[in-house]
Amino acid sequence: MHPVSAQPTLGMLIRKLESIATLSNAERQAIQSLPVRIQNLSARQDIVRDGDQPTHCCLILDGWACRYKMLSEGKRQILSFHVSGVRLNLTSMQVPTMHHSTAKLTKAVIAFIPHGTLRELTASHSGLAAAFWRDTLIDAAVFRE
Repeated sequence: MHPVSAQPTLGMLIRKLESIATLSNAERQAIQSLPVRIQNLSARQDIVRDGDQPTHCCLILDGWACRYKMLSEGKRQILSFHVSGVRLNLTSMQVPTMHHSTAKLTKAVIAFIPHGTLRELTASHSGLAAAFWRDTLIDAAVFRE
């Protein structure tokens, strides 16, 4: 993993949030200042595994991923698909142990943002906390369908 300029990377997150909420200039700047680590992953490589306790949320910058569970007979049951810019995995901030795995289906680029900095961000920007919460609720509604 290596640090990169957050400018274009976090612009994708800003666009995602602006599709469901109105962000102030201060909120946009706060997102742009988040520390980001970028990792290039091969196809069929796990990002997070069932039982892991992640310390970062991840944003898919390029590529496709899926959320899945391993069944008792050894088969993989895909729960959802994720494309560039749509997966931040905010639930990992509140549910410390993962109950599913997320894997890349294609070669991909992933941005990792530490939970601690996202907690600080939401504590100091209530509008962003509301936008993240709305995003999580929208994800939950899609998964229920």
